[in-house]
Amino acid sequence: MFTGIIEEMGHISQVKRGSRSLVLTIQAQHVLEDIHIGDSIAVNGVCLTVTSFTKNSFTVDMMPESVAMTTLASALVGMPVNLERAMAANGRFGGHMVAGHVDGTGRITNIINNDNSVIFTITTSPDVLAYVIYKGSIAIDGTSLTVSKVTKNAFEVSIIPHTIAHTLLGQAKVGTLVNLETDMIGRYVRHFVQLGDAPLSEKGNKQERPNRQGLSKETLLENGFI
Repeated sequence: MFTGIIEEMGHISQVKRGSRSLVLTIQAQHVLEDIHIGDSIAVNGVCLTVTSFTKNSFTVDMMPESVAMTTLASALVGMPVNLERAMAANGRFGGHMVAGHVDGTGRITNIINNDNSVIFTITTSPDVLAYVIYKGSIAIDGTSLTVSKVTKNAFEVSIIPHTIAHTLLGQAKVGTLVNLETDMIGRYVRHFVQLGDAPLSEKGNKQERPNRQGLSKETLLENGFI
């Protein structure tokens, strides 16, 4: 579990490509302070497991599904990445609950300076956008942000200077592809409440679900909740 508060930006120092998988070595400093084999680290919002490490880097394996679903499929040596260690039980919960399970990708289509903030417009698929709500939380490349507007095919986030300075969003341009993880709570609520709705699949297609009744006004009435 993560909070979406980026701890540092690292750099990819090595990329080993399998037929559908990846092995990445990432240079870092802060996240290495108490690192262990098997630890989870979010890399651009993707939860990955540490398989080895040195004094200045760590290595992670990426399964085919993680490669197919995220922007790390285009990983290159020298590419900067957002890094966050898994949330400590004794730490402050500064962002929102982030699982590191990316729902899909989006593309930055507009960037506007607005006084002391920068407004990003991000276009994404309908299947991802269905889980994006006004004033709700969303993780963009692992960074916890608040949705400030939702339209038919896009949403906006307003970002403060500190976030711009300390995450990959400071290097983003119109056209940049980003990883998106929608709010975990909203995802589960929508899944169980809306009859006939289905979870996101590997390529954003609807999946078959067990034949069960979803929540409706009639169901609540029948069970004495209304």
